[in-house]
Amino acid sequence: MPQAISGINAVKENLREGKGIVELLVARGRKIGRVREILDMARERGIPIRYKDKIYLDKISPGFSHQGVLAIVSNYSYFHLEDLTRTALASEKKALLLVADHITDAGNLGSLIRTAEFFGVQGLLLPRDRSASITDIVHKRSAGGSAYLPVARVVNLARALEQLAGAGLWIVGATGESKTNIYEFDWNRNLVLVVGSEGQGLSRLVRDRCHHLVSIPPLGHLNSLNVSVAAGTILSEIVRQRGDF
Repeated sequence: MPQAISGINAVKENLREGKGIVELLVARGRKIGRVREILDMARERGIPIRYKDKIYLDKISPGFSHQGVLAIVSNYSYFHLEDLTRTALASEKKALLLVADHITDAGNLGSLIRTAEFFGVQGLLLPRDRSASITDIVHKRSAGGSAYLPVARVVNLARALEQLAGAGLWIVGATGESKTNIYEFDWNRNLVLVVGSEGQGLSRLVRDRCHHLVSIPPLGHLNSLNVSVAAGTILSEIVRQRGDF
């Protein structure tokens, strides 16, 4: 079933990357200024532009601010795990993949994708069941990041981690209970960073597949972070240690 990508930034980045957009919907009466670049790109690519009443766009993207612009795309194309692994290991930089262990909130997943893309993660791995998938909300919250970050889905996350370890990647899980903080750990290696849901953290089977566990040392009264903020904190330290800038 076709999906809708809503919001100016998300639509613009997906247009730039040619992500299977088959139609562009623009709210009648919408001021052209901020969407002029989008309209120009759509015309250059021969993508039909339809002007519809705002209420029509509201029905397609309910409860979400589409900013008067929607892109209709064919089904989202997930990558294969083998492709993510091959691409990461072939990179000039050390491999850096991210695994989201059963994050069910689409908004959190979208924010995580935005953060991962910002810090140069080469791919994201999701479980097929009990996890948010790539939807309109995820596209929107990723602010265009979903156009650039390859995402794969697997049936068995623990088995996929075993496969990644077998390919020579170091599996590192983020958990508040670890005695090793992220500033002490040596990130200068081919690795997979595993983050869990805010409520449950890492599942036992996933935790057991990790070579090492790390934590972010809290300096205030609170002892937990939103998953995308936690991932961003760790990824920032990885980039700093590796000198990937």
